[in-house]
Amino acid sequence: MSIPSKREQTHQRILDVAARALRRNGFTGVGVADVMKGAGLTHGGFYAHFDSREALLVEALEHADAASSANLDRRAAALREDGARPLAALITAYLSDEHLAAREAGLGCVVGALGSEMARQEAPLRDVARGRIERLVGRVQAALEEEGRCGDDARGMALALAGAMVGALQIARAFSPDPEGTAMLAASRQALLAQYSR
Repeated sequence: MSIPSKREQTHQRILDVAARALRRNGFTGVGVADVMKGAGLTHGGFYAHFDSREALLVEALEHADAASSANLDRRAAALREDGARPLAALITAYLSDEHLAAREAGLGCVVGALGSEMARQEAPLRDVARGRIERLVGRVQAALEEEGRCGDDARGMALALAGAMVGALQIARAFSPDPEGTAMLAASRQALLAQYSR
C-alpha cells in the first residue's frame, strides 16, 4: 500500500470536513468557503480538487457513506461475536444510542441524515443518493438472506425494514437529546426485532 501524496491527503481532509458538514447541516448547509476553512485551507484552493460544489457534494456523500458503513459493520460484527443473528445485529447496530448521537458530530448513516432531502437534489447528486439508499437496502437484504429468507420476499422485507429503520432514526433524532429520543429509538428497535428477527 503506497503512502498518499500531500495532495491526496489534502483531498481527504476536505472530504472529511465536507462529509461531516453534509450529515450535520444537509445539502444546502455545505458551503465551499466553510469547508475549506474547516480543512485549514483557503477558498482559492478548492478548484485544484473539485470542478464544482456539486462535485464536492457527490464525493462527500460517497465518502460519508463509506465511513458510516464501516462503523455500522464494526458495531454489527461486535454484536454477532456476542451471539446475535445477522438481522438482529444489523437492526440493533443501526438503531443504537451511539448511532442516534452520531449526528451531533456529523457522523452516522447518510440516508438517516439526508433521506428527506435526497429526492430534491438534481442529478447526478440525486443518483448518488439513490445509490446510498440501495446500498442500505442491500445490506438489510443480505442479512435476511443469510438467515435463509430468499427471493422476492427478502427484497420486499428489506425495503420495508430499511425504510422503518431510517424513519425511526430520523424521528428519534428530532426528539434527541431529550430522553424521548432514546426511548423512541429503543421502542422502535424492540418492535422491529420482534417483527423481523427469528
